[in-house]
Amino acid sequence: MSLESIAVTGGTGNIGPTVVRHLRDHGYTVTNLSRTGGSDEADHDYRVSATDPGDLVAALSAVDADAIVHLGTISTPTHDPGHRVFESNVQSTYVVLEAAAALGIDSVALASSMSANGGAFEPDPARIDYLPIDESHRATPSNPYGLGKYVAEETATGFARRDDAPTTIASLRFPWMPSKDNAQTTFAEADRTLAGLRESGVFHTVRNTLFAYLGREDAARLVRRAIEADFEGHDVFWAAANDTSTTVESATIAREVYPDAALQTELTGHQSLVSTEKAQRLLGWHPEWSWRDELG
Repeated sequence: MSLESIAVTGGTGNIGPTVVRHLRDHGYTVTNLSRTGGSDEADHDYRVSATDPGDLVAALSAVDADAIVHLGTISTPTHDPGHRVFESNVQSTYVVLEAAAALGIDSVALASSMSANGGAFEPDPARIDYLPIDESHRATPSNPYGLGKYVAEETATGFARRDDAPTTIASLRFPWMPSKDNAQTTFAEADRTLAGLRESGVFHTVRNTLFAYLGREDAARLVRRAIEADFEGHDVFWAAANDTSTTVESATIAREVYPDAALQTELTGHQSLVSTEKAQRLLGWHPEWSWRDELG
């Protein structure tokens, strides 16, 4: 499969500009498709809703897209009605996959989330059975954002059974992806001990997301690896940096924060509690950046 033209929904969002820039730097012609338009990075720019099949197919046809990167969903459940958040994740995923099928586009990368497993926005502590967590861990979301991401993944699995489905569909379970300035303020300049996290009021959120994060450039590289991959069907991939967002060693976190979780392997140093082995094995991707690089 030859890739030249890549369409990115949500190319003006949180990580969209980084993804668009990264793809262009690697020789691709990139089109932004977003509700607002206005990308400063893309070669082409269209105001398109990913939930509108007609507009989406028209835009993809106009640029003769070879692959789709779907980033264009509501990013949190905190500012919109729950049914709109759910719709954003699920309907847009189906519409993107249906458009790809109609146009013979064989490669699609979907932005999923750690919330598909039951993460950041859950009111109760996420159920963690073992560490490091991987793609085989059970999913227990209950909030509209997490449910939407989980159902979107199941939608991709079902869609992949169709004869006209894209050959390769990757769902990428991203954690929080801070800019380097965000990381400096939130990680390097803050108290990242367990006591400090509790005092700051973010402990529940970081606990539910396994103290994970990912640099935006690493996320962009993962997106590129996903659309360049040659596996068949739909696969889910965890994504996270190699380390945690705390100054506490991972073995201590496992013992004090997740006492009921079985350990799949011995945890050393600040090792991530999220396994990215599958992405390394199937996509040839591994994270490179750590917030600790900013400590000087």
